[in-house]
Amino acid sequence: MYFSLWLKPQYFLVMSRKYKIRDQDKLYFVTFTIVEWIDLFTRKDYRDIFIESLKFCQKNKGLDLCAYCIMSSHIHLIIGRNGEEKIEDVIRDIKKFTSIKFLEEIRKSPLESRKSFLLEHFGKAGRKNSNNVAFQIWQQHNHPIELNTTGKIQRCLNYIHQNPVVAGIVCLPEEYLYSSAKNYAGLTEKLIEVILID
Repeated sequence: MYFSLWLKPQYFLVMSRKYKIRDQDKLYFVTFTIVEWIDLFTRKDYRDIFIESLKFCQKNKGLDLCAYCIMSSHIHLIIGRNGEEKIEDVIRDIKKFTSIKFLEEIRKSPLESRKSFLLEHFGKAGRKNSNNVAFQIWQQHNHPIELNTTGKIQRCLNYIHQNPVVAGIVCLPEEYLYSSAKNYAGLTEKLIEVILID
């Protein structure tokens, strides 16, 4: 069952471009991807910035986080809302805040050996996009898919949690630290609370 989605990964990419967030009361599967699929999240500092942003939005912006997985170049989420802010506005704020923080960390970190590479590529992406002043870190599309059936929810949960397994990083989903698979397995060493929908 887990691997049936991996036979057709384009389902998430092709179908979702046709979809928008229409019903604010539904859950959505979304994907945030770094421009050029650059492996930004190989460093813990950047992963932690993203986790802190999610926590802030849970506390202050009505974000319902139901599942997540941070991979090296992209992040999958299942999200909804419990407040007045629109889901797309929360997404915009997460991307904007984390972009600023990522750039600050890239510039100041003495440990970032890829500093020139990252700034060059994020600068090039920013110059190509008139919506940016100087830099672009995230691709613009979030690929929102409305999860309006139990089957879609289950498939997306499996897809998210199997990412590190299929990538050969871990043998079991719950072994991966930056994933809600730990939450769904009932383990205590989780990074962030999620609303379980399984």
